Amino acid sequence: MSLIKLLVEGGAMQPGPTLSQQIGPLGLNMGQIISKINEATANFKGLKVPVELNIDAGTKKFDIKVFSPPVSELLKKELGIEKGSGEQKKKYSANASIEQVISVAKTKLPNMLCRNLTTAVKSVIGTCVSLGVLVEGIPASELGSMIDGGKFKKEIDAEKTQTSSEKRKKLDEQFKEIVAEQEKIIKAEEAAKEATKETSEAVAAPVAEESKETPKPETKPEKGKKPEIKQKK
Repeated sequence: MSLIKLLVEGGAMQPGPTLSQQIGPLGLNMGQIISKINEATANFKGLKVPVELNIDAGTKKFDIKVFSPPVSELLKKELGIEKGSGEQKKKYSANASIEQVISVAKTKLPNMLCRNLTTAVKSVIGTCVSLGVLVEGIPASELGSMIDGGKFKKEIDAEKTQTSSEKRKKLDEQFKEIVAEQEKIIKAEEAAKEATKETSEAVAAPVAEESKETPKPETKPEKGKKPEIKQKK
C-alpha cells in the first residue's frame, strides 16, 4: 500500500505536478482520483482540506480519507476573512463571538488531542492569537487565563454555536471603533518616524557641508621670477 498525503482545495482540486509525480508511477487514472477527491471534499468548498490516499499498487484500488480543515481555515471561513493580520499586536483582522469560537472547536474536537470542549476552545483561541482575531473585543492572548477563571463557562457548557443578530451587530460596531483607533495610532507612528527622519537629515546636512575640504588656491610664481628650488643639504 502507498500512502499519499495532500492538502487540497475543497471540492475544487486541479491536476498538478505534485500529484502527477506521486501517482504517475503507479499507473492510476489521475482524472478519476481528482474527481473522487472533489466529491469527498465537496462540503468544504473554499477551504484547504487534508486528504490521505491509500493506494494498492497491485490492484490499482484506492481509498480516500478526508480530515477536517485546519483550525485557521475554519476560523477564516467562520469569520468571513481571507487572511489573518500580519501584525497581531498592531492590527486586528476580526472580532469573533465566543459562539463562533465554540462552533469551530466543536467541529475540530474529534481530530484534536483535547480532553473536553473547554480545552478545545482554548486551542482555537490560540489560533485566534496568530490570526490577530479578537474574541468579544478582547485580545485572544488574554483569554486563556480568563477562561480558566470561569469566563464564558456558561456558553461553553451549553455548547452555544449561534450568535444572535443583535450581538453580531454590537461586535461589528465595536470592531469598527477598534479599527479606527488602530489607524490613528499607526498614522501617528508613521508621522513620528517621518519627523524623526527629517530632523536627522536636517542635522546631518550642515555637518556634511563642514566636513568637505576647502581646496587651497594654486600659487603661481610672479612674472619674470623662477620658482625657488630648495636644495637638500
